[in-house]
This record gives sequence, structure tokens and C-alpha cells, in this order.
Amino acid sequence: MNSAPNRGSGVGVVTDAGSGPPFTGPTTGKSGPPATARRRRPRRNPTAPPWLFVVPALVVYAVVVLYPSIAGVFYAFTDWSGVGGFSYTGLENFRTLLHDDMARESIRNTLLLTVAVVVVQNGIGLLLALGVNANIRTKSLLRVIFFAPAVVSPVMVAFLWKYIYNPDDGAGLNGVLGAVGLGGLRQDWLGDPSLALWSVAAMVIWQYAGYSMVIFLAGLQGVPAELHEAARIDGAGTWQRFRYVTWPLLAPALTINLMLSTIGGLKLFDQVYAATNGGPGTSSETLSTVLYKQAFVYGKFGYSTAVALVLAIFVAAVSLVQLRYLRAREVTA
Repeated sequence: MNSAPNRGSGVGVVTDAGSGPPFTGPTTGKSGPPATARRRRPRRNPTAPPWLFVVPALVVYAVVVLYPSIAGVFYAFTDWSGVGGFSYTGLENFRTLLHDDMARESIRNTLLLTVAVVVVQNGIGLLLALGVNANIRTKSLLRVIFFAPAVVSPVMVAFLWKYIYNPDDGAGLNGVLGAVGLGGLRQDWLGDPSLALWSVAAMVIWQYAGYSMVIFLAGLQGVPAELHEAARIDGAGTWQRFRYVTWPLLAPALTINLMLSTIGGLKLFDQVYAATNGGPGTSSETLSTVLYKQAFVYGKFGYSTAVALVLAIFVAAVSLVQLRYLRAREVTA
């Protein structure tokens, strides 16, 4: 049964025995959501980072990274000595770089050192990863031992290897060679211009081969065991399983290792400076040691920033080309 609207209040109340509680609305007959629903604010995304937390990090990044980088590009075209005024010299610093014997020798040494580190370090890292991925009881201990040098300071490693390379016949590597009857192989490892660069490469490889091992090991553990089992059932040997099953699936790990070792080799400084200081002569100079000496030994900050700019552009170009090639290989592997 329906009831008549209340004429005195201006609001009608309609009831129906089968429709539940009464609905009260305006007498005009128009319906719509309550006013509180229309005024409701949109919900805030709970995962959005508050700007108050982001801004301090951006300020620190701008002060520590962006400003020095932009200022370095600017000073590369000046004769700034680190203090006082300066004048704009255009491309003079870059012309000097092309005719600087030390700089040209450092470019050659940097490339040779990078090639040696990339090839040997990743080769040893892959072999170590294959070894500790096998089902042996001491694999966990071996992983720790091989990776441990990577967490040691590069300067500490350089001083350790300076003792190993001690030219004294009774100490270090020369002492070991003499003790096992290989005294004819004893050398002045860091004092011989033909050996100094390769001696530095050996210490770098020793320190970071375990780092490459860990990345390859992660890739090996991502290879499904079912693929190896299927290849074994089909009669594939150990080398064939590695060549056609494991190696293609290691492409992402190989990309990471080659990128990291290439960038690290091109900007090597700590081990070189602590072990040889770029010597003897310029036989182990790298671009990083040259720009350091030009800035803090000779006071040529403008020229040193020009060397740094060339190094940064070269590293970026090599890295981009390498990354594009390796990514394409991942797709086709």
C-alpha cells in the first residue's frame, strides 16, 4: 500500500511493502547521488613516492654529479689552472692531446690493458663458474674463496702484488720460481717496461675474475636441467651440451660481464697508480693516470678535463656499440 506524500514538509516519502526501507528525496522527482558523493576527492595512490623524499636526493645528485660534469665540459675549453681566472682557448686542449706523446702512449696502453682484462678475466670467470656449478661438496667454500678478492680495496691489492712482484730473488714470485727450479724465469716484473703493463693486468684479472664468476654462475643456474637431460638422451656429449645448450642461454650473463669489464678496463686508475705510477717511463700510463697527473701534478686542470671528456666520450661510444651488438646476439642465440 502506498502512502500519500507529506504536503507540509516539501519532501515526499514513498514506501512499498516489497521494496525495503523508504527512500526520501526531493519532491521534484529528480534522483541522483548524494551531495557527499559528488564532492568526494579522488583517492591518492599509496605507492607514489612523496616529493619531500625525492627532492633532497635530486639536489644531492645535482650538486655531486650534474654540476661537476657540466663544469668539466666547460673547463675543457679553457686554460684553467685550478685557481684564479681562466680564458677560453677553444679546441687548443684537444689539439695538444693529439700531439702529446704521453697521451698517445696512454691510449695505446689503455686499449691493450682493456683487451687483456676483458678476454682473460671473463675466460677465467667462466671456467671458475663451470667448476663451482658442478656437484662437488666444497663448491660453496670455493665460491667464497674465488669471490673474496673482488671485495678488497684495489689499492690494497696493488700493494699486495707489489710484494709478490718484489725484484729480490728471495721474496715473492721470484723466490717461488727459484725454489721450484725455475730461476731463469725471474724478472723485474714492475721495473721492466715490457712487463709492467701485463703485470698490472694480471693483478686486475686476479681481483675481478671471481666477480665475473658470480655473474656467469647466476646464468648457469638459470639454465633448465631438462634441456641438458634431453640433450644427453639424444646422445650429445659434454662439449656439445655446452656449445648448443648452455652457451646460448648464457648470452645475458656474457653481456653484463663484457660491459662491466670493458668499462672497468678503460678507466683503470687505482691499481696502475698504486703499483707503477704509470712507469717505468710511460710504459704503463693509462688515460686515467694522465688526466690525474695533468691536473694535480702539473696544474693543468683545463687540459686534464679535456682528457677526461675524451675518455668519457670514448667509454660511452664503445659501451653503446658493444651493448647493441651483444643485445642482438641475445636475440639470435
